[in-house]
Amino acid sequence: MQDHTSPSTLENAIAMQKYGVGQPVRRKEDDTLVRGNGKYTDDFSLPNQAHGWLVRSSHAHGIIKGIDTSTARTMPGVLGVWTGADLATAGYKPFICGLPLKNRDGSPLLQTNRMPLATDKVRYVGDAIAFVVAETVAQARDAAEAVQVDIEALPAVTDAEKAAKPGAPQLYDHIPNNVALDYHYGDTAKIDAAFASAAHVTKLDIVNTRVAVVPMEPRVALGQYDKASERYTLQVPTQGVSGNKAIMARILNVPAEKVRILTANVGGSFGMKNLNYPEYACILHAAKALDRPVKWTDERSTSFLSDSQGRAQKIHAELALDAEGKFLAVRLSGYGNLGAFITGVAPGPLSLNTGKNLASVYRTPLLGVDIKTVVTNTTHMGAYRGAGRPEANYFMERLIDRAADEMGIDRLALRKRNYIKPAQLPFAAASGVTYDSGDFAGVLAKALEVSDHANFARRKRESRKNGKLRGIAVGSYLEVTAPPSGELGKITFDPDGSVTLTTGTLDYGQGHATPFAQVLTDQLGVPFDKIRLQQNDSDLVRFGNGTGGSRSITATGQAIVEASALVVEKGKKVASHFLEASEADIEFSGGRFTIAGTDRSIGIMELAERVRETKMPEGVPNSLDVDHATKDTPSTFPNGCHVAEVEIDPDTGVVKVVRYTGVNDFGTVVNPMIVAGQLHGGVAQGIGQALMEEVNYDTSGQPITGSFMDYALPRAEDVPMMEVGDHPSPAKSNPLGTKGCGEAGCAGSLVCVVNAVLDALSEYGIKYINMPLTPEKVWRAIQDAKAKAA
Repeated sequence: MQDHTSPSTLENAIAMQKYGVGQPVRRKEDDTLVRGNGKYTDDFSLPNQAHGWLVRSSHAHGIIKGIDTSTARTMPGVLGVWTGADLATAGYKPFICGLPLKNRDGSPLLQTNRMPLATDKVRYVGDAIAFVVAETVAQARDAAEAVQVDIEALPAVTDAEKAAKPGAPQLYDHIPNNVALDYHYGDTAKIDAAFASAAHVTKLDIVNTRVAVVPMEPRVALGQYDKASERYTLQVPTQGVSGNKAIMARILNVPAEKVRILTANVGGSFGMKNLNYPEYACILHAAKALDRPVKWTDERSTSFLSDSQGRAQKIHAELALDAEGKFLAVRLSGYGNLGAFITGVAPGPLSLNTGKNLASVYRTPLLGVDIKTVVTNTTHMGAYRGAGRPEANYFMERLIDRAADEMGIDRLALRKRNYIKPAQLPFAAASGVTYDSGDFAGVLAKALEVSDHANFARRKRESRKNGKLRGIAVGSYLEVTAPPSGELGKITFDPDGSVTLTTGTLDYGQGHATPFAQVLTDQLGVPFDKIRLQQNDSDLVRFGNGTGGSRSITATGQAIVEASALVVEKGKKVASHFLEASEADIEFSGGRFTIAGTDRSIGIMELAERVRETKMPEGVPNSLDVDHATKDTPSTFPNGCHVAEVEIDPDTGVVKVVRYTGVNDFGTVVNPMIVAGQLHGGVAQGIGQALMEEVNYDTSGQPITGSFMDYALPRAEDVPMMEVGDHPSPAKSNPLGTKGCGEAGCAGSLVCVVNAVLDALSEYGIKYINMPLTPEKVWRAIQDAKAKAA
């Protein structure tokens, strides 16, 4: 036991300041990853493992008349070939959507009930038909090519609006007009009345383009089955091992304890890498049948077919305003493209999340959403960074800029006129959620200052001298993060002097180990470099809701705070024993338990060691370990204002984002360096969608963007240096005051990049253009405008 002024106490205080909440601490994993020492799923192999390959449909729609596997089964190295009929005897359950979404008439959405392998029909190019396992990848691939599939081709439909019309090709007999969910939100009568009384109504038809996720690491899995324990183990990249264990157990139709999920480093996911894929059930089925581990690694060409994709909406948007520009109501109607199957949360971003985020930072009193989510002969959809949040903010900001132009009101003035004011918080938004914090006008003011908005006219003149058009746009956004959910916060003081934090979120690029350790250091004074993070093994992570919806720092952060309080509670009982004092006299601060009014104290790490080595009397805890899970952590409302400036070469249509500023309210920022990195990545993805990314199909359902030769991604030269500012209003709904940041960059950049291009093109009278703003599309718009003016 040491005096509180001892060097160790002072060093601990300095360390807490250096590594505590708010400090730009470098990520713990960077040294490992940048040296190429990370361990991703494809880096793992098991003795005697075999290799799998999928037989996929080359037709977008058709009836399976027969599958001949006889030749494939006799080929060198082949260990087994399975079809949908083979797997049907195993009693597996279908892949479904887990969201309790309902149609406008109150009936539940219609499930597609996808099985691991197709049996009756194929419904998109890439649909899984058979699974081949061989001694080597090459042998499995050769055998897969030898499987003969007789398919009677049927007409295909890839456009959601066309698919919902009578007479369109039907994917499922039980889904009339292919509409799986007819989503409605809002009081139609009141909304109609508001539009009828409006002095002005702005209308826009907006396409939210379909995008491919294409993370650096493709999907891969390594499965094994232990006969003795009748237990499956799957090494696979995910966004959370606990939830995916439950999903996999349901699909395999076994108790949850019979499944173990392991996830190592993950090379990006953005919402895509969860277990709603047929390959994983096939791998585990084959591993059990062969009594050998089975590995499958996707290739980029097939990932364009088989990975879930994102966005894909056709929306008619309307904004009603009074004579002074006050918003009276906003409404959306249109279609969301589900692809051929509904799995995971796919309908949510296209419907529920779009409506929940549409209100943004404005006092719009009425909000309506009528969106039909439709199955089509295309790759299935899923969550993609933001999952409805960037889309909704994009629709709103496009409407606001157009309304300002039509009514002759300054774009900034129109926004300021309709912002929710701090005095109106908490504010019950028309979307059905209540915002607890924010200073939206203040965020705008700082964004204008940081971006040097006042001197834009000078920069525009300089661009004109160089033969370039220049445009600017300011866009506000607000996101409603993941719905309320609990999270694990388990703290274990290990015999080697380290501390293990176990939680059910999962780091797939976010850098969780560092900010989580900062929170724990802040709460308990535990040495930062002694903290280990465990998220990767479902046997150790007993509960969790994964990473997604910008929830991690809020959910795990709250779990850490609550678990830390329980550690302190236990620690006071233990410290009172060793310090021979009343528990009521024990205080905790700066990582030390002290007898009030004295200099007698003991550090938390020393206390953990002593209690581990001592047989404690009855009624005194025998460790400081805590296994705690929070109840529902509420949604938060990150928001911000981004400013983009673009230059356009009118002779080629090439658009360059030349300046970018993002000022954000993320509440309490635990690690500003990591938050800035998250923002940069989101902005880059938003720029990609705005200017170049789009998945396309031909009329027969064949994908025509099946590789990086056809599908453009932003490169370093496409993304400018960014000015990032912070204007925090800490959340009142969680103990740290944090708000999610992982998806905000997409929401901010979609909003302002497209509007900046339209601002630059306005001198040609161009008022409407849809993403992606490719050079060809921009050049044609300019040529058409010139021809009309001639």
